[in-house]
Order: sequence, then C-alpha cells, then structure tokens
Amino acid sequence: QVQLVESGGGLVQAGGSLRLSCAASGRTFSVSGMGWFRQAPGKEREFVGSISWIPGSTDYADSVKERFTISRDYAKDMMYLQMNSLKPEDTALYYCAARERGKANYDYWGQGTQVTVSS
Repeated sequence: QVQLVESGGGLVQAGGSLRLSCAASGRTFSVSGMGWFRQAPGKEREFVGSISWIPGSTDYADSVKERFTISRDYAKDMMYLQMNSLKPEDTALYYCAARERGKANYDYWGQGTQVTVSS
C-alpha cells in the first residue's frame, strides 16, 4: 500500500501562484510514477500532469502547460505542483495519485486539497 497526503491548497487571486505538495509513504519503492488530477464542482475529474519517478520526465494537460510545473524529491518521497498564473477556471479539488511499477492505472489516491482562484 502507498499512502498519499496533499497539502498547500488555499485561496489565491487570479494571476497568483500556489505550490502543492504530495507526501508519499508506505511501499514507495513500488511507485513508478505519480500524477496530479483535479475535479471542479459538477465536473469530471481531469488529468493535470504526471511525472515518472525515475528519470523524472513530465507530461501536462494542454490547459496547464507553461503555467504548472511538476517536480519530485525522490529521496523524500515528495511530489510538488508549482502553479503560476492561476485562473478562476483552475479552481478545483486537487488530488495526487501514484501508480506502481508495471501498472498503467493509478491505484493510490490522496484525499485532495482545495484550490480556489478568485477573479
């Protein structure tokens, strides 16, 4: 099992920045990649971005490219989401997720951290 805990959400004005953190614990040696997802009220959960644990390659949704950056600290089992130039449409509950080596799906999820962007 892998446990995930997000932090860093909050209220920010449009154009501002926030940094989310995701702390992983448990069987982290089995993790091959992690991702960020978000869900706005009344909408489906959507992919934000992902990072491979090694070598740290990233992928982003078109809606956040050039604004959001994912990084990880392999030694600390931490993943981060730096969000710049935030827009009201970025308002959502943000989740981190982890997938194990050899698996395509994300099997482990955190409980989410709320990001609210005011106009």
